[in-house]
Amino acid sequence: MQDSIFIIFLGFAAVWIVIGVTAIIALFKSDGQEIRFGKWGLIVAIPILVPFVLVLLYQVFRPFILPHLL
Repeated sequence: MQDSIFIIFLGFAAVWIVIGVTAIIALFKSDGQEIRFGKWGLIVAIPILVPFVLVLLYQVFRPFILPHLL
């Protein structure tokens, strides 16, 4: 029950991320530009996404790993 507030927080964060990505795509599409990701986009995105994904994976697998560490 203590983790339910964090689930709500992550749910709202996911909604805001989707809204932000949709707004950026709509902004680019309104100017008639094609959406593409170059080398510099990946250099910026990877350091942001990798730690986020690793922390989420750690939190998912922590209950399975914790009994083996004690």
